[in-house]
Amino acid sequence: MQIDAETGLLSEASWCESPNQDARPDVHDIDLVVIHGISLPPGEYGGPAIEALFTNCLDPHTHPYFATVAHLRLSAHLLIRRDGSLVQFVPFHCRAWHAGESCYAQRVNCNDFSIGIELEGVDDCPYADIQYIALARVVGALLNTYPRLDAQRIVGHCDIAPQRKTDPGPAFDWCKLRTLLECQ
Repeated sequence: MQIDAETGLLSEASWCESPNQDARPDVHDIDLVVIHGISLPPGEYGGPAIEALFTNCLDPHTHPYFATVAHLRLSAHLLIRRDGSLVQFVPFHCRAWHAGESCYAQRVNCNDFSIGIELEGVDDCPYADIQYIALARVVGALLNTYPRLDAQRIVGHCDIAPQRKTDPGPAFDWCKLRTLLECQ
């Protein structure tokens, strides 16, 4: 798995460009990976709803929950589905709109210096083993491409916005991820 340094695209990911992105203040200041959890509707997996949300095409009439989120302008750099497949929405050198109001190590606006990776899942249901394998491979590629990143700067959305967010939740196995990263 490789990242093209010029395009910021991951070799094994399908591309679904999100309009919800812009330029980073400093493209050389990427030093944090933020792990998120998402399912649309909540607790349901598969289908096109996540892509629709991140491309501003989510039909608010399709499901009652969609009416509460269809107006949001969000994105992540990457989605890892339950089957381990990858969808990239924003080039890694651009700013995705995933963190919202956030702070890490006394730095605010984490979107400016982080890469956002969504795992298809919910806080209280175990993520699939294949998702951890894919995540470790992605993180390995990121570490090889962006010199300011290191394996100690991988956090959950809950760590950068603890008053607002709980994902990836207690079901996310941080030890499993760390073990997989050490084996690379």
